[in-house]
Amino acid sequence: MTYRLLITSGPTQEPIDAVRFIGNRSSGRLGAALADAAANRGIDVTLLNGAGAREPSNARVRVIPFRTTADLESRLSEEVPQTDVLVMAAAVSDYRPRASDQTLTGKRRRKGENMVLELEPTPDLLAGCKSMRRDGHCFVGFALEPREELMTSAQAKLKRKGLDLIVANPLETMDADTIEATLIAADGPMAASPRSTDGPIPKTQFADWLLDAVTEHTQHMMTNAAHD
Repeated sequence: MTYRLLITSGPTQEPIDAVRFIGNRSSGRLGAALADAAANRGIDVTLLNGAGAREPSNARVRVIPFRTTADLESRLSEEVPQTDVLVMAAAVSDYRPRASDQTLTGKRRRKGENMVLELEPTPDLLAGCKSMRRDGHCFVGFALEPREELMTSAQAKLKRKGLDLIVANPLETMDADTIEATLIAADGPMAASPRSTDGPIPKTQFADWLLDAVTEHTQHMMTNAAHD
């Protein structure tokens, strides 16, 4: 099945000044693996890639960089209408320094006293993407949470964000080479990712498994949209 796939991957970096930023430990390994797996299958894939994130190895992947949440929001507004499947694998900051607290042309100096930063919430990017949805459009999200909260949080996010599928994975998978996760569909079914004899599987292997599930779900959605 051929479709247009858009993947977001890696961290956001919210500037404090021209040198420092608030970021996270996302490596972008999974996003790059998904992009490579899709390109290897002949899927038309675009990767919106955060600063310092892992780059895909397949030259057929169209890579567009971003740094801040605002950058990513702008890229999504341009790319989502042109795609059939959106996979939001990027680790997007929930907060950023308030605009008036950003000294982007210089460097904050040590003054021997406490420095206070006022943070403001970043926009809900998936909420913004919902306005661009059409029939047959498939949205896939991720929930990265402590194990004891993982399934409850993932199912709530699935409904709150209006997603078709969500990948629930525990915190320790961030910046790791391996992953264990549960894929939850809006219509109820769940599927646990495969495991090797040694435990969680590499993210490259998980990417192929996830892409199989996304492709099957997308085909079902597109068929239903065509019959409506």
